[in-house]
Amino acid sequence: MPSPKEHPPIPPTSKRDNPLFRSAELRDTARFSFADQLKNSDDGALGYHSVRPGYPHEVLEMLSLTNVAGTHAVDVGAGTGQLTRQLLDAGATVTAIDPSTVMLDTLATTCPDARRFLGTAESMPMLDDDSADIITCAQTWHWVNVAEASAEFARVLSHDGVALLVWNTLDVRIPWVHRLTRIMHAGDVQKPGFLPEVVAPLRICEVLRTEWQQQLTPEQIVMLARTRSYWLNAKTQIREKVEANLRWYLYDHLGFAPGVCVDLPYRCDAFLLRPS
Repeated sequence: MPSPKEHPPIPPTSKRDNPLFRSAELRDTARFSFADQLKNSDDGALGYHSVRPGYPHEVLEMLSLTNVAGTHAVDVGAGTGQLTRQLLDAGATVTAIDPSTVMLDTLATTCPDARRFLGTAESMPMLDDDSADIITCAQTWHWVNVAEASAEFARVLSHDGVALLVWNTLDVRIPWVHRLTRIMHAGDVQKPGFLPEVVAPLRICEVLRTEWQQQLTPEQIVMLARTRSYWLNAKTQIREKVEANLRWYLYDHLGFAPGVCVDLPYRCDAFLLRPS
């Protein structure tokens, strides 16, 4: 097994409000290629769904969703349906929007009671003006053209509707988690206390900062690494090295036993938006 000296020095945590892209074209390439990379992996989109976390209950409380039947929620960038499922379970009628057929095909399995459409935050022509009570956007807003998406959200939202932007981030303020993310090449995209870019006609009216824990076995943490862009883009030799380093770190260095649940700390940052 690899020894600690094979790991590079751990760089400082992120100081950014948003990830950096060298150009809009590179941002769009990464945004639209991820699902295809996932489709070609051994675990596929269902493997992704099994280890990617949902969202703490405080996030849904921001939306005042407590078994409110008939509320129309639009989940943009819905992926495989982690937040879609929570919205449905809270009593909302949900329309899931995603640019990937791979993700929507998986969502059809995880959330068969949601309507599904191909689309993006910037373009949702299948939705009428003033037709949504809620629009949610989880782990997605940093990929979008903010001006175009803000205008489209404002068009689709009802007069008293709200939009929710939310991110889970592995809590790299905790040293062992920081090192874990560096071995996974997962990184920490946004600094604690960050504010997303939002433009008129939308404005941030409420902010939630919270911490929570997802329970995963060490084996599932290795699978979590396989859902990251670095691993999906890497050659076989690099993938094997990442997984060997992870197993050394989880089993030998941290002493976690196979099959035993580990509390994996996250921070969650959520923002409630209203049209001006």
